[in-house]
Amino acid sequence: MNLLKDSITELLSMKSYPKQIYYDGNLELLKGVKVSIVGSRKPTKYSRQMIQKLSSQLGRVGVCIVSGGAMGIDAIAHSGAGSANTIAVLPCGVNIRYPAVNKNLLNDIQKKGLLLSQFDIGFIATPWSFVVRNELVVALGQVLIVGEAEINSGTMRSVEFALKMDKKIYVLPQRLGESCATNQLVKEGKAEVIYDIDEFVSKFGISEEVEIKNDEFIEFCKTNPTYDETLKKFPDRVFEAELSGEIEIENGKIISN
Repeated sequence: MNLLKDSITELLSMKSYPKQIYYDGNLELLKGVKVSIVGSRKPTKYSRQMIQKLSSQLGRVGVCIVSGGAMGIDAIAHSGAGSANTIAVLPCGVNIRYPAVNKNLLNDIQKKGLLLSQFDIGFIATPWSFVVRNELVVALGQVLIVGEAEINSGTMRSVEFALKMDKKIYVLPQRLGESCATNQLVKEGKAEVIYDIDEFVSKFGISEEVEIKNDEFIEFCKTNPTYDETLKKFPDRVFEAELSGEIEIENGKIISN
């Protein structure tokens, strides 16, 4: 856990440059192409699947995913990219694992990826620190992807930051009555829709795929094991993965999304 002293060009777009940024992990991730992904803590199955696929494909071509380490869309974006290719910006000190349900994910990012925070070691998250965190998440990315959001949700504060920073905003195509805020952004001409993930990923012009190690847990879940078998082999991952939408449990069997 160290204090970042080098300036980060992307952060000049913020209202005021952070007075301090603590980090734990691989600073090399700050030097590459980065995309920010935010969204609902309780996304639909469709949004979970699409963000998992999108972040995974971006990660495979070397695009680093930046998000806030929260439940839902954030956790799915981090895990989809792979812990070695993601940056989690925290609303608390970098030594604190918040939310607790994402403890294992954040520990893995700390070991292989990068944790960032504007808050002192030991700082406990407060309502206003989430807003501060959101601005940093948006500033780091070349563009902002909003996986799913409702009107007046916390995610829309990130959208406000993106608009002020003149960042391009992308959203998923959603059904009427779902993710009303992203549908509204499209209606107002403030966001573009990602209709084709392969086409979107190609916008970043990175031709050589980077090697990303397979997640042993996900590979195991693809075999549709029983819940008991999975819990015995990966006791620390099952609950977290179910909450993030990576897996579902049906009739005592694990189904990988």
